[in-house]
Amino acid sequence: MHLYFTSSERHFDDGVVERAFTLGDIPGILWTPASATASVPVPPILLGHPPLGLDRMYPRLVARARHAAADGFATATIELPGSGDRPRWDTLEEARSELRRVKQAGEPVGDEIIDALILPLVDKAVPEWQSALDALLALPEIDGPVGYSGGIISIGVRLAAVDARIAAAGLFAGSFVPRAILEEARRVTIPLHVLLQWDDEGNDRQASLDLFDAFASKEKTLQANMGGHTGVPQFAGDAAAHFFTRHLK
Repeated sequence: MHLYFTSSERHFDDGVVERAFTLGDIPGILWTPASATASVPVPPILLGHPPLGLDRMYPRLVARARHAAADGFATATIELPGSGDRPRWDTLEEARSELRRVKQAGEPVGDEIIDALILPLVDKAVPEWQSALDALLALPEIDGPVGYSGGIISIGVRLAAVDARIAAAGLFAGSFVPRAILEEARRVTIPLHVLLQWDDEGNDRQASLDLFDAFASKEKTLQANMGGHTGVPQFAGDAAAHFFTRHLK
């Protein structure tokens, strides 16, 4: 797939440049710091996010991008399958509908539902992320090593397991993890920084701890903070930024 920049380009007062692009029919956004040039390329960090649509996630994504740019990193993200302006994906919609039904009924969320909700998304999204990375690394102002930051955590696990270009990953524990992904985690050996909100109402805390334990990385850090899903403290973001500076610079 080829990456094409649209005509829209936004310049922030801190020197960050935001460019919207399409990768085939997949929308995406690239943010580069003022320091990024062909003679001095900068490392990229892929910004993962939940499947809520880039428009809805934009405020949080651009804040993360500008924070990373201040540390000398480019960042990029793409729209997930079945989200935002991408075509409706019936398989995913059916899985989400079943999840809502089970939750409303107060029933436990079983492995079959988790697999149906997560695995098809991982299978489709990861190759798209890899195609995006192919295109990004072809730009003269961007060069490896590469980081991955954010969720859905299963996408990050698969990427770290199959793509040797990913040199470090900061993962957000807070989504369902299929047992198959837990097994894939045993093949992940890169440095990891995992953020866990201890009181996350939608997260199976024990599943997050089991996943962290499964990683084969010699360097892995679990930062657990009190509070719910949206209560991540500012210093947690600072710690993740230090992690990427340590491993990508």
